[in-house]
Amino acid sequence: MDWSHYRFVSVWDLPGPPDTVYEILGRPDDYPRWWPQVREVTSDDGTTGTTRIRSLLPYDLVMTVRERRRDPAARVLEAALGGDLVGWARWTVTAHGSGSRATYEQEVQVHRRLMRLLAVPGRAVFRANHALMMRAGRRGLTAWLEGV
Repeated sequence: MDWSHYRFVSVWDLPGPPDTVYEILGRPDDYPRWWPQVREVTSDDGTTGTTRIRSLLPYDLVMTVRERRRDPAARVLEAALGGDLVGWARWTVTAHGSGSRATYEQEVQVHRRLMRLLAVPGRAVFRANHALMMRAGRRGLTAWLEGV
């Protein structure tokens, strides 16, 4: 097993209509406005940028994010990640009850040296840190949608 490899799946049930949720998720420059752990997003050219995130653990992760797929009909957003985490991330938004379901999938290899050194003893902590970040993101987007 490669202890520096992670696969995450998070499912957010949200109060907004699917097209609205897709549109918001498609504007990463706005993420810091509703997702506390997304500290900074800078766009280079509209399809590539840099993102800095920090959850409970005392370090920032910095990634380059390059859009790979933007499919409004299927409501899929997918990006290639580089930097401290290398791999991909994908949002898929579907109708769910009177609102939406946003499914976030991510598969990454950790490249940050400290995280690689702590891969075995820190794995459970890293996964818990990710879960806390995703929970805060869901709460933030829910509040954002309720204000739209």
